[in-house]
Amino acid sequence: MKSENQPDLYMVSSSPHTHSGSSVERIMLDVLIALAPAFAASFYFFGLNAIRLTGTCVITCVVAEWLCRKAMKRTGSIGDLSAVVTGVLLAFNLPPSLPGWMAVAGSLFAITICKQLFGGLGYNVFNPALAARAFMLISFLVPMTKWSSSNWATSLASGAADAATGATPLGLIKEAVKAGDAIPHFGSETIMNLFTGNINGCIGETSALALLIGAAYLLFRKVITWHIPVAYIGTVFIYASILHIVSPATSVLPHIHLLSGGLLLGAFFMATDMVTSPITKRGMLIFGVGCGIITMVIRTVKTGDYPEGVSFAILLMNAVTPLINRGCRNRVFGTKS
Repeated sequence: MKSENQPDLYMVSSSPHTHSGSSVERIMLDVLIALAPAFAASFYFFGLNAIRLTGTCVITCVVAEWLCRKAMKRTGSIGDLSAVVTGVLLAFNLPPSLPGWMAVAGSLFAITICKQLFGGLGYNVFNPALAARAFMLISFLVPMTKWSSSNWATSLASGAADAATGATPLGLIKEAVKAGDAIPHFGSETIMNLFTGNINGCIGETSALALLIGAAYLLFRKVITWHIPVAYIGTVFIYASILHIVSPATSVLPHIHLLSGGLLLGAFFMATDMVTSPITKRGMLIFGVGCGIITMVIRTVKTGDYPEGVSFAILLMNAVTPLINRGCRNRVFGTKS
């Protein structure tokens, strides 16, 4: 006869039968910790503008989430920190000189339209921060593509006229491709600046070093897996390598594409969003490859005006994630399909 203190050895219940021990709050906290190096780099290179935009986006997202949950008479959710993560990621995708009221508009769109209108965390189809950035690009095109010169511009102005224009490296490449001119040469100093973050661009995307430190933390904590980032970055590298082999005069070396724009920020912190990315490893690989191809098509097509492709690539793949999940379902044990 079983004693009262003896645990049940056989329990009948529906899946899942095990728990990882993690929680939404812990996952979001890990993401914020991983974003801390990039935030520190943004403050170092862009000064108070980084704090201004990040603070504006975070506060607006948290208040908007609280008001939405109140209006819908649902339990509060600001404690799960997802609104804070959305605010930080949106701010990291904004140029440093953007007016604060535009950041408020984008944050409201991210929470109310892209998240709470779908039902809240876990039900949104698109990554809220990226969807808000797309909305802001359409609504505020000039301010969203106006880059204040970083230290890169002032330090290289004497020897690199392209740096003094305030354009991003991808913008300079795009202008040359459209005009049929020679691709700008990026020397070792500029490549080092791309790696450290001393370059024109959005406040949270410029420092590859800081983003890689954060990515290593996420991988160590098992918040993300390698499948999407490796597939995404690897596809970009292969695509850029083929272009450079075929036409070296009209393309740049692959590592320029890897270090420029929001590729690393997108690959590690936004494409890996658990809600809007596939759930199987095979699906993740397909998702990453699709993001890489679309990114490079947007970056290199001659008829386009937009020099970056990360945001729209991830959003487009978000849209087909349900189809990827359906096509990559794991076979149930004991069945034929």
